[in-house]
Amino acid sequence: MLFVNPFSVLAESVSPIFLQIFVIAMIILVIVGTLVDIIHKKNVKYFFENAKKAKLSATKKLTTGEKISVISKTIVSDIATTSELGAGKRRAAHLLGMYGTILFWISSVIMIFCYSSPSSDTPTAWPFIWHIGAIMTVLGGCWFWFFLRVDVYSEAQPWYRIIKADLFVLALIATSLFGLIWSYLQNLNLNERWDDKVFLVFYIVSNLILFGGVYWSKFAHMFYKPGAAIQKNLAEADGSRDNLPPESDAPKQFGLGITREDPKHY
Repeated sequence: MLFVNPFSVLAESVSPIFLQIFVIAMIILVIVGTLVDIIHKKNVKYFFENAKKAKLSATKKLTTGEKISVISKTIVSDIATTSELGAGKRRAAHLLGMYGTILFWISSVIMIFCYSSPSSDTPTAWPFIWHIGAIMTVLGGCWFWFFLRVDVYSEAQPWYRIIKADLFVLALIATSLFGLIWSYLQNLNLNERWDDKVFLVFYIVSNLILFGGVYWSKFAHMFYKPGAAIQKNLAEADGSRDNLPPESDAPKQFGLGITREDPKHY
């Protein structure tokens, strides 16, 4: 199963062109949903206006080399390794889900556009990456959903409580999980099977919810966060600090209660 391209098998009954059109449609949904989110919430407008205002209070003019250095460090540290989460379970779960999703999506696009023909010979690396990426996404997403969500971990809310903000992570887990189950059932290659088609439908629907629900979920945050992290580090480097006061040199005083339990409140 790990080394079989599920889209190549599917192409025996569905034309590869339909698979490719579906992927293009999902990309269009993401673009449209993100643009609508930008127009309605005005996040990007606020971001640029805030950055422009912060430059007025800068104490140092950064050279091109210094800007490149700050941006490079931000990409390597804040974006690629999510260092702002610190060392711990939350960061590990986030990295599992993030890199699992990247591997899952990239391998999906490559297999659909390059190796979806029944006669094509798919390199075993791509199906393996697709399955491993899906497994990583499910593990990271479920770890976060059941054990690390703030409202569950710190506010004693039940794990099954679902709000609009949960649409992204749930659809992401469902897409990867249904994809794995569909691939497994399809690989059994038994006569007159119907259950693989059921999970194929679930896989398609979960993709539609994931990519079509950008406006209502946190999907668009994936595009905002890197820009916000770069702007934050540039503001610290030029001294503007996004118009926030500098850190105090006074000693931290929390009282004896701080030692009673490990910090887990947000």
